[in-house]
Amino acid sequence: MPKKKLLLVDGNSVAFRAFFALHNSLERFKNNNGLHTNAIYAFNTMFENVMQKEKPTHVLVAFDAGKTTFRTEIYPEYKAGRSKTPGEFREQLPYIRELITGLGVNYYELENYEADDIIGTLATRVDKNEFDVVILSGDRDLTQLATDEIKVDITVKGVSEIEAYTPEHIREKYDGLAPQQIIDMKGLAGDASDNIPGVTKIGEKTAIKLLKEYGSVEGIYENIDEMKKSKMKENLINDREQAFLSKQLATINTDAPVDVDIDSLIYQGKNLEKLVPFYKEMNFNSFLSKLNIDEPQEDMEDIQFKVVDTFTQEMFAPDMALYVEMMGDNYHLEDIVGVAWGTPQTIYVTNSEDIFENQYFIDWLTEKNNKKVFDAKRTYVALKRYAVRPEGIRFDVLLAAYLLDTSDNSNDIASLAARYDYTEVQSDDAVYGKGAKKGLPEDEEIFFAHLARKIQAIHWLSDHLDKGLEEKNQSDLFYQMELPLSRILAEMEIAGIKVDASRLHEMKGEFSERLHEIEEKIYQEAGTTFNINSPKQLGVILFEKMGLPVIKKTKTGYSTAVDVLEQLREQAPIVEHILNYRQIAKIQSTYVEGLLKVIQGDDKIHTRYVQTLTQTGRLSSVDPNLQNIPIRLEEGRKIRQAFVPREKDWLIYSSDYSQIELRVLAHISNDEHLKAAFIEGQDIHASTAMRVFGIEKAEDVTPNMRRQAKAVNFGIVYGISDYGLSQNLGISRKAAQQYIDTYFEKYPGVKQYMEDIVRDAKDKGYVETLYHRRRYLPDINARNYNLRSFAERTAINTPIQGSAADILKIAMIDLANRMKEEKMEAVMLLQVHDELVFEVPESELEQLDRLVKEVMENAVKLHVPLVTDSSWGKTWYDAK
Repeated sequence: MPKKKLLLVDGNSVAFRAFFALHNSLERFKNNNGLHTNAIYAFNTMFENVMQKEKPTHVLVAFDAGKTTFRTEIYPEYKAGRSKTPGEFREQLPYIRELITGLGVNYYELENYEADDIIGTLATRVDKNEFDVVILSGDRDLTQLATDEIKVDITVKGVSEIEAYTPEHIREKYDGLAPQQIIDMKGLAGDASDNIPGVTKIGEKTAIKLLKEYGSVEGIYENIDEMKKSKMKENLINDREQAFLSKQLATINTDAPVDVDIDSLIYQGKNLEKLVPFYKEMNFNSFLSKLNIDEPQEDMEDIQFKVVDTFTQEMFAPDMALYVEMMGDNYHLEDIVGVAWGTPQTIYVTNSEDIFENQYFIDWLTEKNNKKVFDAKRTYVALKRYAVRPEGIRFDVLLAAYLLDTSDNSNDIASLAARYDYTEVQSDDAVYGKGAKKGLPEDEEIFFAHLARKIQAIHWLSDHLDKGLEEKNQSDLFYQMELPLSRILAEMEIAGIKVDASRLHEMKGEFSERLHEIEEKIYQEAGTTFNINSPKQLGVILFEKMGLPVIKKTKTGYSTAVDVLEQLREQAPIVEHILNYRQIAKIQSTYVEGLLKVIQGDDKIHTRYVQTLTQTGRLSSVDPNLQNIPIRLEEGRKIRQAFVPREKDWLIYSSDYSQIELRVLAHISNDEHLKAAFIEGQDIHASTAMRVFGIEKAEDVTPNMRRQAKAVNFGIVYGISDYGLSQNLGISRKAAQQYIDTYFEKYPGVKQYMEDIVRDAKDKGYVETLYHRRRYLPDINARNYNLRSFAERTAINTPIQGSAADILKIAMIDLANRMKEEKMEAVMLLQVHDELVFEVPESELEQLDRLVKEVMENAVKLHVPLVTDSSWGKTWYDAK
């Protein structure tokens, strides 16, 4: 009978390694709530890798219970002096535990003991005739447990590189030492990371030499008198107590009072009920797709509806709900496969395309007759493609539900309805099958019934949601901002923006030539040709042929990741060329070739704006994302050269708010110094530099000081930690904290705002923007420090970022109305964060420039002026 296998994971250590494995991508790994997710993501990857490799029958993740253990009672300085754990890591720890549960695994902690002791106890407790044991950790202390039946896997760097410690490997690595002698080595050499003192001036090499001769710390001191007189002998004698103390501290307790039944650790697979919603919350779409979930299809209950293919005037009346079913999610491209409409009592459904030419339907669509829908923008765009521009959409249940609870941004009407206790409608996946094209079930009756139930759900939700908006003082936010904006966004999407494909093809050639030039420089520096895109070949060139210092190794060889190359940039010209090559190659593939693929038949790109995704109210652009075109590199900025007006004698016009979030902060905080800087028209970053660095004249502010002040300004808005600021500026955490402390000293109103908003959030459980957009903070009073501190930072940032987003939306609505009133030909095309992009006839340029400045700068009244920066040109590039 094959042996069972117990996998024991050192939770804190692996999580910490996971955080630093992807810490260079810290800002890229965030979910829609703004939670950093790099450690969670990397932990999942590490765990999955070891599970696939080891295929254990039993699993446990052990965590430290706290800083106080039996070791700190023996030696209070144990682990003292460590850098403060980054807040960006601490906030993820509770979610890592939630992930572990979703992965179908138990976790355990024991007061007064460390995870090492839990692991050591269980590893030695199980019957070795029945079990093999694998330990996963980032801490080499655990290698002392290695035996023929216990293997210790130590994470090295990255998410996949692991060094397996067996007794044989330990003998090879430590010149003949046995695993149990690792403890003695620590007793002599100490361990700086754990603040274990060891013996003065004895390092690892000397410790190994002594242990090979005397076997153990005890053996050394039994023979101390026979040693020749030396400084080392003197140190050993003087530090005798310290040596035995250090060995005691380094020794893992294998007899801790661990109360775990081994049978409770049997691995039975992932807990999908918990794992699927967790992956969705974290935006881990790649992990979700690997689960291959097939949701079961439930039986449909009877529902009364009429399937029609001829249409009479009596079928269309005011106060009806309307729903259009499409083959897929991209309503700019997918076909409409069904239409449903009606009252809760009388519902009509059809899949006849004749409806789009029926005059009764068209008249009903264009009347202002209080229609209720699910996703107004989608409905506008889809019906405009088939029939005419709809009017009279009075309620959008998707938008209303989003405002009432921004944390649930599901686009599925069934899950939304279930939140309000309406369970009569099923999810699309349940009806059509996961990933299937909508509108193609085997039974046509099921399809029609599904559409009819959506009409019932829209009516049910409309009543409940409208009352909820009124109760939460959000009716104006819905009726005057979000619903009108959905119409404007639909018109922007329908208009699209023209893209000069020939210019993209030219760029493709230019970038190919540029890449070829860089290739030649790289080959010249290397003295040979090789595959630059092969990390293995590149590693050999850099670290073997050219002799550059090895920064990091991977399982397959040398690491040539961006963070490694950045450290080598100054040491050899080839590294600069490689970094440039990679950046341009990415722009080439992602943007030049990527955009060419999504140009539609009208020579335009029609991006979609997602109105219900972020918790702050900011809009998101998808299919493709036009808010993410790189602008830091000139090659990236050139991409905008391909975006042009639809007519030759027209121009692209761009206007954006100047530092709107900092102006909102000045308004909300009412800080006198911050307000004065904006009112007097000062350079806010130079002004901050003067105050933070104690400089009297603006001309004495250096570019570097201004850069640092800018990082502090924007960091404060996002509740940045000393760790985050230190990473951004390349300075120590202590220096970063000093910048933050000085900022608060010089801008006391900002500090007071932060204290007040957090206190207010703790009382109410939510924060609001200036226009009553709410964000609930369920963890604001959590006992867990990490959950609570993340919620506090969110409380500080949301009113600022959310209010800035609201102001731009107000400006968009006002501009659309004014442009319509003045019967302008100019068209609003894009919204890119704080920027609006238009196309305008040259004859209307002066009129548009005046109108945009007037409307945007007077959209709302703050304690400080709103300021816009506008420009124009033949392309979007020229306009910026």
